[in-house]
Amino acid sequence: MQRMNVAEVAPQAYQAVLGLEKYVRANVGHTALELVKLRASMLNGCAFCVDMHSRDALAAGESDRRLFAVAAWREAPFFDERERTALALTDAVTRLGEHGVPDDVWDAAAKVWSEKELADLLMAIATINVWNRIAVTCRTDLPAEA
Repeated sequence: MQRMNVAEVAPQAYQAVLGLEKYVRANVGHTALELVKLRASMLNGCAFCVDMHSRDALAAGESDRRLFAVAAWREAPFFDERERTALALTDAVTRLGEHGVPDDVWDAAAKVWSEKELADLLMAIATINVWNRIAVTCRTDLPAEA
């Protein structure tokens, strides 16, 4: 059962996060953005966001095979270099450990993403992690429709 609806309880805070969401949607390519959102949501165990982003990606024409493979992206041959570096950065930022994001992960991403693209990608990863933490903590209900 849902614990809280943050949009109702703290609408200004919710709108601030929504502002970040609007920014990343306008500045990160749709395919990479949906892969990043799905991967972070999987790592964070956010059923609401996994459901939403997998459905959004399918509706936008993404293949089900690639979406299923996001869970094991390192072993799957379906992702190009930019997607792989985005997924690796997503893993590192989402699982942010004691030593932060490893240089090899950052450097690989910096080779295929411009500085501005990398900044926007980082904002996208940070934003989905905020949404995941809200949804998991509040136990946000999944929509009833399949």
